Amino acid sequence: METKKIEHIGIAVSDLESAKNFYTKALGLKVRHEESLEGMRIAFIPVGNVNLELIQSTTEDGVIAKFIAKRGEGVHHIAYEVEDVSSALEELKDQGVKLVDEAPRMGAHGKEVAFVHPKSSYGVLTELVCNKTTTQKG
Repeated sequence: METKKIEHIGIAVSDLESAKNFYTKALGLKVRHEESLEGMRIAFIPVGNVNLELIQSTTEDGVIAKFIAKRGEGVHHIAYEVEDVSSALEELKDQGVKLVDEAPRMGAHGKEVAFVHPKSSYGVLTELVCNKTTTQKG
């Protein structure tokens, strides 16, 4: 597996509008894209070649809400760009790496993503993302 770059850093926030205000007003950055996905509101803010992905849960029992309740706001995951998520998952599985996702799923921007369990990546939830957009199967 060739890891091309850090694609984005996911940051769990309780209030997306307040978080966007900090990054745009205090740091002078610009929100490039916003979307809703599976019980989350997401804002992407480019910083050089890396995006910050601000994530707010829209449900009390969502993944991000649970994360914030347990650990507080902050870095949720680091995403790495790979050429092929399916192949990367197979390689990692062959190495005995614990996976959250056994197969790719649809992520933000319509891109294939999959997560590696933090127990295998030294406490950091790791996302694999392919920057080629795909159409949802089903």
